[in-house]
Amino acid sequence: MGVISHLLNALFGGGLSEVRRTVEVFRENAEAGAERGHDLQRAALEQLTQEFTRDQRGVFDRIMDGLNRLPRPGLALGTLGLFIAAMVDPVWFAARMQGISLVPEPLWWLLGVIVSFYFGARHQAKAQAFQVQLGHSMARLPQVIAQIDTLEGQVKRAAPPPQQVDDQNPALTAWLQVAKGAR
Repeated sequence: MGVISHLLNALFGGGLSEVRRTVEVFRENAEAGAERGHDLQRAALEQLTQEFTRDQRGVFDRIMDGLNRLPRPGLALGTLGLFIAAMVDPVWFAARMQGISLVPEPLWWLLGVIVSFYFGARHQAKAQAFQVQLGHSMARLPQVIAQIDTLEGQVKRAAPPPQQVDDQNPALTAWLQVAKGAR
């Protein structure tokens, strides 16, 4: 036994840590690989969590957002309803349109202003909220770039070195020619 232990000490320097390091030259450490995979998956999930986190709004704001989605479909469906009413009962439709023609022009202007300001203010508020969210995302850009660089570095370290074919090797050149000719 003494000869074998002396031989192993001479080859591996003594201790299991040397054997482990020697084996890891040829085969990845499964535990360390699993830890790297876990860290990568956790980082991806944290990034998705940050990206898709909704802002905490009150009940009133959520109800108003729900009501704000009703005017456009209501206007579209109402217009289609007017076309159907005109085809089903033209006299009834003409009587209603005569009533609308009696509305004074300043009232139409007022309605236009109210609707324009309503939709314009909503559009502006949503655009500003989008810009704020975009600003928050852009503030995280350096962190994301650093994480990507770290991941690319890990992939490069884990990847085996590329094998180079020696063009000066006559046996290899002959074998490649035979292999190409066999196809």
